[in-house]
Amino acid sequence: MGKKDVVRIGVFIPAGCQLLDVACVDILGTISHEYMSLVAGLVPQSVVDLAPSVQISYISGGPVPSAAAVIDDTESTASSNHVIANNKIIHLTAGMYILSTRHYTEAAVAPGKLDIVLVPGPDPNTTFEAGAVEWLRRQGEVETTDILSICTGILLCGEAGLLRGRTACGPRGLQDKIRDRFGPDVVLKGTEFRWIQDGRFWSSGGVTNGNDLVAAYVRQSKHFHRPLVEVALAMTDTGDRAQKYNQGQASFVFGMIRNIVGAVFLGFWRRK
Repeated sequence: MGKKDVVRIGVFIPAGCQLLDVACVDILGTISHEYMSLVAGLVPQSVVDLAPSVQISYISGGPVPSAAAVIDDTESTASSNHVIANNKIIHLTAGMYILSTRHYTEAAVAPGKLDIVLVPGPDPNTTFEAGAVEWLRRQGEVETTDILSICTGILLCGEAGLLRGRTACGPRGLQDKIRDRFGPDVVLKGTEFRWIQDGRFWSSGGVTNGNDLVAAYVRQSKHFHRPLVEVALAMTDTGDRAQKYNQGQASFVFGMIRNIVGAVFLGFWRRK
């Protein structure tokens, strides 16, 4: 067997994110040779052989770590036991945290070194550090790098200038905020679609729509063979929702208002 193709992925989390947003990267991990080798008893060897090696870096911002604190993430992503050093703790929702394996200043994740950059959604009120924004902007300029924006990750992508002249999604409830913040140069389709592609830039609606985006992405990506992709999507039970929402925006907004009003009244009566 020849040398394995390697797909290099950077999950960019400079300021924390939603746990469910970042979880969609596991679909990419499932398509890896490392993962398929673990489940080789469940799939034919021909499927295992189709899978590329997938190397996933979890990239943080903030203070630059010392050289001794860097974790080696160049081995398998599915089964390696990395030595935990002093890398930055990245806080997720639901009380969970992960350790970064790279800082955005490291050469291993410099523009041109990654095939895919996945940007999960932070708190929408986050102020992003200038260096992180510039790093993402430069990644977006690389013709061989695909950018996958999940949920409020679109706000960081917008700060990096990646929305200019593009069609994008973003969360259904934040369409006006995105439009007000980044102006008329972005065409927003987040009231209609779970995800949308504009060239190398992909963006999803809120939270678990990231699963739909990644499923759609791997189905057309040059990095992954389609039969392998369909096996992985069946294993993860993803990729079966339509791109277009089955509920209109008016119904979505009305439902949210109704439930918020209901919560207000319930809170009032519970205090009595």
